Amino acid sequence: MSSPVADERGPSPEFRATVYYFILFMAGAVISVHGGIWFKDQGLTEGEIGIINALPVLIMLVLNIGIGRIADRASDWRQVIVLGSVVAGIASAALYFAHGFWGILIVWTLLSLPAAAIGPVIDAATMRMTRRRGSHFGPIRAWGTLGYMVMLIGTGFIISWFGGGIFLPLFVGLSLLRALAAFGLPRFRGPEGSEVPAGADTARRLRDAMKPFFVLPLVGWSMVFGTHIVLNAFQGLLWQQQGFSADLIGPLLAVGAISEAALMFAFGRFAKRFSARTLILVSALAAVFRWTCMALQPGLEWLIPLQALNAVTFALGFLGCMHFIANWTSDEIAAEAQGFFQVLQQAMTVIALVGFGWLMGFMGAQAYFVAAAFAGLGAVLIWMSLGLHGPKRVEEAPLA
Repeated sequence: MSSPVADERGPSPEFRATVYYFILFMAGAVISVHGGIWFKDQGLTEGEIGIINALPVLIMLVLNIGIGRIADRASDWRQVIVLGSVVAGIASAALYFAHGFWGILIVWTLLSLPAAAIGPVIDAATMRMTRRRGSHFGPIRAWGTLGYMVMLIGTGFIISWFGGGIFLPLFVGLSLLRALAAFGLPRFRGPEGSEVPAGADTARRLRDAMKPFFVLPLVGWSMVFGTHIVLNAFQGLLWQQQGFSADLIGPLLAVGAISEAALMFAFGRFAKRFSARTLILVSALAAVFRWTCMALQPGLEWLIPLQALNAVTFALGFLGCMHFIANWTSDEIAAEAQGFFQVLQQAMTVIALVGFGWLMGFMGAQAYFVAAAFAGLGAVLIWMSLGLHGPKRVEEAPLA
């Protein structure tokens, strides 16, 4: 395996990918802070807002794998990433001319689909590029989390200074900035013959990878992922009901993001000691512990370390899954396999959100006991995979 070239002219491929990741989630952060308020200001009801946000997710459940297949067949994954970024950026400007439920629904879907399609492809492309060059995916991905966190904080201040009218220019501007940054991305595929050698047991077609030992840990951790979306959607409300003020809720949420980024930066230093599925299993078991504790409505002194556990329950499991997929699939199906993983996450997210929202209505914070059970079932699936097929040794990466 080659090492990063020290005397490259201009910024390295890793640096160029890092810049894109830093910008990638910024527009989404603006939506997280003020999107619901903007939709409400346009005269939409809560039910209509739910439909607008859910429709792109449901459509992507069908399209993700197909988009990944197209990206894998292109001469480089970069082409699909640039195209998706540009289409999403241009479509976002159409919000200026969208009015009423149907107008906003159509435009929002048109801009959300290409934006959502980018994620699995850039993850797969960057993972394969770093493995080929002997560098690490985790620190590059961590800058995406940092960019998101910067805009979460910054959007609040910007809207406080300029008012709600700044929301749309800010969102459109960041969407166009993402499109501009895409043109700076490197070529992710190396010269012919430079890819990480694929073993005899490495799948070259997605259907060849669809074996129980491969599917079970991805399904299992997708269940864990779904419980984290529950945290994003409902935790602020639950903490408010428990008497925490807004000036505490924000920093508590930030603890989770900071710990997540910290582990991503450090991942390559210790992960080689353990198999990828071992890391995924640890993530799931930590989630069982974390959600059980959350159900007990702990005080602030316990919430801080529980939020810091986000490093293990999310970042460790996510990166473990990324390496697991790369270990058992070839570059020929990199984006397609990542698209399959994305479909699993989205499906489990829908199940978790609908189920938790219903349970929270009469259980309150104790609904987290159900989230813990959901994560526990995911841990069982991951453990079953290890029993079906042991890990294989892959240089420069966590084992499978």
